Parts: sequence; C-alpha cells; structure tokens
Amino acid sequence: MPAWIEIKDARKKVDDFQLGPVNLEIEAGTITALVGNNGSGKSTLLKLLMNLASMDGGAIRILGKPVDGGDESWKRHITFQPQKQVGWNAYTGNELKNLIAPLYLKWDDKLFEHIIRLFDIPLDKRFGKLSPGMQQKLSLALALPRKTDILILDEPTASLDIPSKKQFMDLLVDWMEPEDRAVVLTTHQADDLRKLADYLFLMQDGQGVGLYEKDRLVASYRRYWLTEMPDGAVPGELSRDGRQLISENPDATEQFIVAQNIQVLDDQALELEDIISLLLK
Repeated sequence: MPAWIEIKDARKKVDDFQLGPVNLEIEAGTITALVGNNGSGKSTLLKLLMNLASMDGGAIRILGKPVDGGDESWKRHITFQPQKQVGWNAYTGNELKNLIAPLYLKWDDKLFEHIIRLFDIPLDKRFGKLSPGMQQKLSLALALPRKTDILILDEPTASLDIPSKKQFMDLLVDWMEPEDRAVVLTTHQADDLRKLADYLFLMQDGQGVGLYEKDRLVASYRRYWLTEMPDGAVPGELSRDGRQLISENPDATEQFIVAQNIQVLDDQALELEDIISLLLK
C-alpha cells in the first residue's frame, strides 16, 4: 500500500535558511513526530505539506495527489492545526464551530461536545479574548471532530497545563483507534514523544537526520557502570566518562564485557531525550 504522505527531495530556501532536500514517507495507522531544535525546519516542512509555501524543488504527494497540482481533492482528507490560528480572534467558539463543521462530511458533533465539556471551554467568548491555553484547547476541539484521514499538529500541547496534556493524549489515542489514520506532529515535549509517537523524524539545520522507530530506538541505547574501563574501544561504544560507558549496541557491548571478565555494577536504558540529544550532536 502506498504511503499516505510521500516527501521526495523537498527543498525550500527562506532568507539564509535552507530546508532539505528532505525525504520522508508517512504510513497509515502511525503517529510520526518531527523532532529538532528551534529553527531546524519543522514548521517550514509542515507548510510545504499543506502547500502554504511553494517548494524550490522536489515533490510532495498526499494520498497520491501532488500538493502543488491542480487537483486539490486531498485537502478534504487532511486537518492542519498550526501553532497560531490566523483570522479567528473576532469569532466566538460557537461561530467558529458553525463555520468549520459544515465543511467536513464526517464531522463528529458528539466528540466536539465531549471535548468542550472535558476542557470546560467557553463557546460564547471571542477567540482573541481566551487565554493561550484555552485557545489551544478550542483549536483541538475544532480539529479532532473533523475525522479526516490525516491530522497535522504543530506543537499541539504548547500552553496546555499538565492535566490537559494527559487528557489530550488520551483523546488522540482514542481518535486513532476506530480506523486507519495518520498523525504528523511537531513537539518539544518529551512526554508527547514517549506516549504518542510511533516514529521520530529527526531534523537539524534544515536536514533530515533520520527516521527512527521509537521503541526500537530506545532499546538500542544503554548506559553501563563498570568496575574498570578497557583501554581500547568497546564494540558499540558511543561515549565514555570515567567508568561510565554509553553503548548504541548493547548486545555487542555486553558480549565484549563478559569476554573481558569485566563486572557491570549497574546498567540502565537511556532516556529518549538523551538519545535524541546524542543523535543531534
């Protein structure tokens, strides 16, 4: 089955910043997180996905349709929530719902009402008068009920308090369950990555570092405390500090340690954010 989102050699130059070439495929039934430092090109890539900026080269196809082609039928199957909503400030939540809901054949009014109650969102206040956290909650309440095949979220948990972040994660997991859907999100929140993402696409200085399956990535790195540190390199060794060693191939490292009769005082898996930091060095 073809990927739902296909990015091939996508490039975009903005002032002194060069994005790409970026290559990435997004499959149905997955949540993919774009991860990188500020200015790595995540938001620019999302704009290219939505054809909100023109590519300087390469191609992007969504559900088989080129996003910059004459056929824009793909737009009916995708929801995009940017970091900041433009043009919403003068409208109340009720007015925004009445404008948006008729545009989507699968609009789920019960889900909308559920999210409104869950987050206690006032629908009679103008969007511009709401706090940043409440604006984010209302934006999510107007995104998930569209029930499109693809959902693109730019920093969806920004401005949310801790209880609301957990509630959002539960909502998104439930949203994914009934049928094949795909989610692409950007985030700087480690909890979002640990609890939501199936895949991580790491970006740095406009370039794609790599696409990683999250669970496999976490299992591939381990930290060891040894009774003594070998003089030579250890198979899988990524770094060492005193008697502490970090490995990106635990099986090879442990076989070597056993063969050298070195005792392991302690070992533990690396935190996901530590692994990402190592990969982005």
